[in-house]
Amino acid sequence: MTVSAGKANMNKTRGVLIIVENLPVPFDRRVWQEANTLRDAGYTVSIISPTGKGYEKRHEVINDIHIYRHPLPLEADGALGYLLEYSVALFWEFVLAWRILFTRGFDVIHACNPPDLIFIVAITFKLLGKKFVFDHHDINPELYEAKFGRKDFFYKLMLFFERLTFKAADVSIATNHSYKEIAIRRGGMNPNNVFVVRSGPSLDRLKIFTPIQSLKKGRPYLVGYVGVMGKQEGIDLLLQSIHHVVHKVGRKDIHFGLVGGGTEIENMKRYSTELDIENYVTFTGRVPDLELLEMLNTADICVNPDISNEMNDKSTMNKIMEYMALGKPIVQFDLTEGRFSAEKASLYANKNDAIDLANKIITLLDNPDIRKSMGEYGRQRVEQTLAWQYEVPKLLAAYNSLG
Repeated sequence: MTVSAGKANMNKTRGVLIIVENLPVPFDRRVWQEANTLRDAGYTVSIISPTGKGYEKRHEVINDIHIYRHPLPLEADGALGYLLEYSVALFWEFVLAWRILFTRGFDVIHACNPPDLIFIVAITFKLLGKKFVFDHHDINPELYEAKFGRKDFFYKLMLFFERLTFKAADVSIATNHSYKEIAIRRGGMNPNNVFVVRSGPSLDRLKIFTPIQSLKKGRPYLVGYVGVMGKQEGIDLLLQSIHHVVHKVGRKDIHFGLVGGGTEIENMKRYSTELDIENYVTFTGRVPDLELLEMLNTADICVNPDISNEMNDKSTMNKIMEYMALGKPIVQFDLTEGRFSAEKASLYANKNDAIDLANKIITLLDNPDIRKSMGEYGRQRVEQTLAWQYEVPKLLAAYNSLG
């Protein structure tokens, strides 16, 4: 039914160009799910994204979706680094968009932030009659504040770019209702043109299988984490909680598997050495899906140490629902959207309190019956409410509204 609904307007909007800058595709799971959904509904889908580890091919066709990748000079960290990254990305996005227009064609530009600069590409093609869909992945002003701890000229510049993006968009897609409110209140968008499409996990991808005991490094318990290693992700607080578990409480029976890459990973490795916990922590870096799933399937519980701030409080974290899809009980800080996603599948530590996070981890590990019931609740919530299949008709409704 959802596919036929998507095809109803195929005579008007047949080609889609998705532009994403901060992750390569198909590594960006939300973008890849959206692309496959649109392809299944009959759209011709092209994607522009950066290259990345394991995604070095400049042009690749997967599932009849054409992916055009461009190089980036560095993984930015600091104002000058971001300026260089964004400038290079915009250059390649323009070049590749024109190439795709003349070879495959498109009717819609679907831009995924961050950054809120892709509207510069979109408005050029709007002059040619193309539609602009803004897929609001991150609230950029709050992301800037979380990274740099200030509301200065650049924070105000982020607000300006955000307003221009919403003003240019024909339709905005919000990942949750907190983001929808921002689109309406701060972006000035008509509520009828804002569609909530959550980043629901795919149960076809998130397979449950036998744990890999060697990942526990000879210890009875494993605590899993998956996500970006950036300044706002709270990895430092997680390492402080591990220090408390190991050296203050004296629990030597727990290992911690941290999956993901980012600008802070080397700093976090050094910090784990300073805290004398390096033998209790595995940093995998960015790894293929199979290795990620091996770690999470082996984990007894999973953790989300995202710092309590405006950015994280209003954002839906994919890792929470991925943990739930694999039937894993969770420990996280008490954040609005994190609590909305997990409900009873999680214990909630006091905000930014590493000691309370550590104590909640120990409490959960020491209560297998609670772990079991929480894991079952989380899996059921995904199966019945949060899985990507429930977001498909919402995405197609957003496209149908373009006319």
